[in-house]
Amino acid sequence: MTTLSVPDISCGHCKSSIEGAVGKLDGVSTVEVSIDGRSVDVEFGSPTDLEAIIAAIEDQGYEVAR
Repeated sequence: MTTLSVPDISCGHCKSSIEGAVGKLDGVSTVEVSIDGRSVDVEFGSPTDLEAIIAAIEDQGYEVAR
């Protein structure tokens, strides 16, 4: 499990948007957004890598803290 910090998460729409985008990636087994924690927990394997997950989140308009 990898946890990413996404400071811009603030509502249910953010949660749905990110979970939908990341969940569509081939190789992602689970994705859970915490609104209160402003974080995204992801379990993934090949062929998806961390950069693809970050790109999917950023494509939705959210910045991932690195």
